[in-house]
Amino acid sequence: MAHPARTPDDLSTRSARTGSVRTLRTALPTGLGASLGLALLASAVLLAPVSETSTSEGDTMAAAARSGNPLKGHRWGVYKGNAELSWPPYAKSRGAERALLAKISERPKAKWFGAWIPNGEIGKKVDQYIANATKGDPNVLVQMSVFRMVPWEHAACKRLPTAAEQASYRQWIDRAAAAIGRAQVALILQPDGPFALCAPNKSKIPSQLIAYSTRKFSALPNTSVYIDAGASDWPSNDPKGAADILVAAGIQHARGFATNSTHYATTGNEIHGGTRVVAELNARGYRGKKFVINTSSNGQGFTFNKARGSHPDNANVCRTRAERSCVTLGIPPTTEVTSTRWGNSRLNRAKAANHVDAYLWFGRPWLFMQADPFVKSRALQLARTTPW
Repeated sequence: MAHPARTPDDLSTRSARTGSVRTLRTALPTGLGASLGLALLASAVLLAPVSETSTSEGDTMAAAARSGNPLKGHRWGVYKGNAELSWPPYAKSRGAERALLAKISERPKAKWFGAWIPNGEIGKKVDQYIANATKGDPNVLVQMSVFRMVPWEHAACKRLPTAAEQASYRQWIDRAAAAIGRAQVALILQPDGPFALCAPNKSKIPSQLIAYSTRKFSALPNTSVYIDAGASDWPSNDPKGAADILVAAGIQHARGFATNSTHYATTGNEIHGGTRVVAELNARGYRGKKFVINTSSNGQGFTFNKARGSHPDNANVCRTRAERSCVTLGIPPTTEVTSTRWGNSRLNRAKAANHVDAYLWFGRPWLFMQADPFVKSRALQLARTTPW
């Protein structure tokens, strides 16, 4: 609130993301921590060759085109206001700096909405965001990320939400959903989803609250819900663990799931890992689920905790376009997931055609600790070094 350019909903999730990532990742139950050994094993499994199927890539892509992707056929809105931390610096910039910042600020991406917005204000904030991003056009698609769970991340491993916090959560969700109404929305639900599994005494309360949100938002006529399921390198490249998260969180009601929200794994690894999760969900009777991949941060993707920098949530930005295993902007937001431009293998393009709705930007590598505040020097370097 001290920053004059910010409104209440601009207060980001810094407090929720300042704990040690080593603590956060290893606080999960046995088999879900991102230890070095498990991360290396995950990478080895993901990079292992996969046998081709008899279905041609062209047939697979044609089948996917007939499946009805709700994110296609819309212009994607870009919010242009103070509630997006990258916008005010961009609006004030000029010349070469403005051209670089435009690679972030002028691209459609998901704003995070969470507990820093009071229950009494969430409806107004959502309504203002949608109005700004759509300019009143009901066919324009907007993107949102809901991060409302309290406690969450490392705190969720230590205590459960109180009865009052549970009631407050439901009220906040109800008001957010009412504000969305009939708007066209792609909604990422609860980034860092694997923390639902570390609740004390294996309590289902956090997952039940997320499932409440899944049902509420999915009941809206034009909202596509994607529940966060972690990343291909967390939880330990385990499709069964990811499916456990999703089933408990109400995947039966959702369009599908989201991956890589706060990690940096390559898009190819995410396509392969997400496809394995789809197969696991199919085996459990939850058939035909799709997924979206965060590509805001993985232009030179790497396994979490394996790049320069003292804290993985704020891993160092690439110094040059030639450097590898560093943070830079990835594939721009798009539903053209099979394009050869993105450098994915033929097999992964076929998998994406069948299972991936879009590459979206719901990560925020231009923010300190992926949370707050906006760091212009970091943003400029992300834009200078991106392959796209």
